[in-house]
Amino acid sequence: MLRERSAGAVLLVPLGQQVLVALIAVRGGDVLALPKGHIEPGECPEDAALRETREETGLSGRLLGPLGEISYVYWSRASGSRIAKRVAFFLAAYRAGSPAHHDAEVEAVRLVPLERAPELMAYEGERGVVREALSRLAAGYGPGGEKQFP
Repeated sequence: MLRERSAGAVLLVPLGQQVLVALIAVRGGDVLALPKGHIEPGECPEDAALRETREETGLSGRLLGPLGEISYVYWSRASGSRIAKRVAFFLAAYRAGSPAHHDAEVEAVRLVPLERAPELMAYEGERGVVREALSRLAAGYGPGGEKQFP
């Protein structure tokens, strides 16, 4: 079995009183997931998370901190083998960009209310990562990562 390391982010996009999260739509738009991708040689997971998020969503952000890792196994048609994948996720705050500038790997980018994201997403592991982001915000961090109280 082959092994892969990837990184991604829960990118928070404040809009008025609401906090949105950037999700990618793949597989004909039927699957909503977090942006993520391979860690390049010599690249740290944090840099990979920001790069992949920018490439897949058209949005850049700044990291606020780690959210945890998920692991799963999938079948790769390209390599004809099973892949054991580990993905490090980070919380990030929107800085600039437009979803119109996402790359061709994804069909669309959806900005959805953070609290609704888990029910819309396809993968349980990623839903858990978003629930962790929700708990961080509930613990006193604003959508831009600022501490709301000491």
